[in-house]
Amino acid sequence: MAEAMIQTESKDGVLSLTLNRPKANAFNSEMVAELKAALKTAEKDSNVRCVLLKASGKLFSAGQDVTEFGGDGHVSFRKHLLKNYNPLILQMRMLEKPILAAIQGATAGAALGIVLACDLRIASPEARFVVGFGGIGLAPDSAVSLMLPTLVGLGRAAQATFFNEVISAEQALDWGIVNAVVPAEELEKMAREWATKLAKGPVNAMGLSKRDFNRAMLPNLEEVLDYEAHNQEIAGLGTDHKEGLAAFLEKREPDYAKAGKKS
Repeated sequence: MAEAMIQTESKDGVLSLTLNRPKANAFNSEMVAELKAALKTAEKDSNVRCVLLKASGKLFSAGQDVTEFGGDGHVSFRKHLLKNYNPLILQMRMLEKPILAAIQGATAGAALGIVLACDLRIASPEARFVVGFGGIGLAPDSAVSLMLPTLVGLGRAAQATFFNEVISAEQALDWGIVNAVVPAEELEKMAREWATKLAKGPVNAMGLSKRDFNRAMLPNLEEVLDYEAHNQEIAGLGTDHKEGLAAFLEKREPDYAKAGKKS
């Protein structure tokens, strides 16, 4: 039997969910389904009072595994998002229990959306964040287009998206993407301490607070997710994505200007 891609452990009111798909913890549809199932367990189990999301290995997650789509690029991104990431992001925000992410290494693309959908984030100095979608000629999805500017402001979000720049752990702390940065050797311990403290707190009131935050800051989350899926479908059919995907698979730099002239 294959090892679970989302490993679970329940202790002291904390349900730990560990991404475990070597070597980059890249998501495929099966892994997303496992994460959704684990969150459903968290919702229904009264013994679970906090969720701790973390990852095995050196990276948190490279995001969506593009090889799942094959090399021809013939995929409906809208259908893929409506099935996988849109319901996952909504499920995370609707879970009326705190979700804490412990982040080491790189977090990119859809994984960035998942991390931003958490309530709190703690990182090691080696953590880095990349919007990533532009690297293969796509637009942001997984609520990145809403969550990132909400946290860092529109200008910074545009800069990170258009230039596909790496956001360091220190910069992420300064911008408000993460709540704390701790030494790598202390990340697991500190994350466990935070999660246990959350689990011992007034979780019902936290759930109501989360409702308030969603209404105040993310009232159009579902609409944005749907619009992202619409735009991603357009991007997926464009020359930018065709060139970006080909360059990724061929391990070379994309030439978007040249590809655009062919359209």
